[in-house]
Amino acid sequence: MTLPLSPASPARPRTGADAPAATYALRAGRMFDGFTLSGPVTVRVRRDRVLAVDRTGSVPPGVPLVDLGDDVCLLPGLVDVRAHLALDAGPDPVGSLVAADDERLLARMRVAARTALHAGVTTVRDVGDRGFLASALAERTAADPGLGPEILAAGPPITTPGGHGHALGGAAVGTRALVEAVRERHARGCSLVTIVASGDVRTPGSDPRRAQYTRDELRTVADEAHRLGLPVAAHAHGVVAIEDALAAGVDSLEHASFLGGHGAVEELRLQALVAGSGTFVSMTPVREPGAYADTVHAAYRALIRLGARIAVGSDAGTACNRPHDSLPYAPLQLTALGASPLEALKAVTSRAAALCGVGGRKGRIRAGSDADFLAVGGDPLAGLAALRDVRAVFRAGVRIR
Repeated sequence: MTLPLSPASPARPRTGADAPAATYALRAGRMFDGFTLSGPVTVRVRRDRVLAVDRTGSVPPGVPLVDLGDDVCLLPGLVDVRAHLALDAGPDPVGSLVAADDERLLARMRVAARTALHAGVTTVRDVGDRGFLASALAERTAADPGLGPEILAAGPPITTPGGHGHALGGAAVGTRALVEAVRERHARGCSLVTIVASGDVRTPGSDPRRAQYTRDELRTVADEAHRLGLPVAAHAHGVVAIEDALAAGVDSLEHASFLGGHGAVEELRLQALVAGSGTFVSMTPVREPGAYADTVHAAYRALIRLGARIAVGSDAGTACNRPHDSLPYAPLQLTALGASPLEALKAVTSRAAALCGVGGRKGRIRAGSDADFLAVGGDPLAGLAALRDVRAVFRAGVRIR
């Protein structure tokens, strides 16, 4: 049996001939369930949820079967903890965004979402858009799984006037403005709050080593967000910003590049503090060789060695070498920094889902989890390049590819 592919159509409920069978089974020679590898396996699906997992690979009588093959591994759909659907991964992503009106920008974001989905990315944490367009797109992908991954949107990142990301429209200064910015994101249904704690090389006049907010300002944002039930992601390249964001109680440190340190001993102390805190680190390995990459990767190696809670994001859209289908390359980058293949896979599945606050239903395959799957050729634990040999993608029980 071949389940119907979802058309690239406007958002609408799926009924009749468009909808997959209410209950069906997937069989594969292997399964990585987000934690361990086993196989053969049969996974029964009812609508958009996993009904049961049978690790003997037996086929239940009377249930339509999709046999993916003996040399196929079934995984949870990948979770990208850091992406910007509003950025086009071109030579000037910010300039392109500024030049586009909302209609054109949303159309490009739809393309980016579908690109990610066809690579096996079924959940995206969008850490910064313009005009809350990612929230609008999230509603559409919820109504029609064929349009893209489930999107967890932050809205415009909170930043300083002229600071990194200011073109997205989230500038706020002072306690009152910061509190109101958090409340606006909550009122608009955002899944998280992003605050830009340090500068970034991609914004002219911005310095990634320098903090943009004080520790007290970061704590103001974290406290208000937590009061409203929202996690906080802090963009933090510099050592001061990392230390202040950690002390302020943010939920994830984005990039955590450890730039502008005060010596190896102090850096190691802070890295150990990060690892021991249990705060998530959203790593974005640098893809261009040079001193900057060497500094960042040295910090990442230390965090991995110290046992920090690590997930890895594509940072999709921010550069030409970060297209929206690039997450499958990230686990291999992590192993080059010292992570085991198992930990690298968790970093884009179960641990990534936990960072995003959806670990109960995403990033794993078990009874009750979302029916989001990626099927690849071979054994990804034996060779992570298998993640790019896509055989099938399912989102909310619907076969997309």
